[in-house]
Amino acid sequence: MKNILLIGTGRFGRHIAVQLSQLGHQVMAVDTNEERINDVLPYVTNAQIGDSTNAEFLCSLGIGNFDVCIVTISGNFQNSLETTSLLKELGAKCVVSRAERDVQAKFLLRNGADHVVYPEKQVAKWAAIRYTADHIFDYIEIDEQHAIFEVEVPEGWVGKSIGELDIRRKFGINILGIKHSGKTDVSITPDTVLSGEITLLALGEYKALQKCFRI
Repeated sequence: MKNILLIGTGRFGRHIAVQLSQLGHQVMAVDTNEERINDVLPYVTNAQIGDSTNAEFLCSLGIGNFDVCIVTISGNFQNSLETTSLLKELGAKCVVSRAERDVQAKFLLRNGADHVVYPEKQVAKWAAIRYTADHIFDYIEIDEQHAIFEVEVPEGWVGKSIGELDIRRKFGINILGIKHSGKTDVSITPDTVLSGEITLLALGEYKALQKCFRI
């Protein structure tokens, strides 16, 4: 369990709050809008109405006591940038800030953000990959070069074992697990035989995955 400071409770911030609550973390929410704070109250431990660009207000929250500070302010980049910078100046251990454009990400990283999330761009990339191929069922980006894909078993692999296919050596990818009827099984071995009723969880470089599964 971690102590999280969430600044900005718009749509994205609210989704973050819900997820953090489900994970059991302690969340302090901050926003200038009372209505948005009221909407997020069921999912947070504490909440404050206040201006995050005000250094005195931020100091009163005890920034150093939070494990992670997440800035999800939207529609006012100046406030987001000032908040990010102040958090770092006040001793924040880790600052994660939301960006809406590439140039914003650069400024945030230069002014105190340890990490930047770019939800619109990330979701756009996911949707473009996920819905342009019928044999792709899910996709998780690891970094700019690597990803995990949930894919249909290629027709030529059906009835063969992972060891027999020698997937790692031939294709440079790793099979992390299989899914059947919505259930994930990661206890696979070289003797695991593939069928057309399962999907594969494959990890590797984008180029290798694209070549192997014709993405």
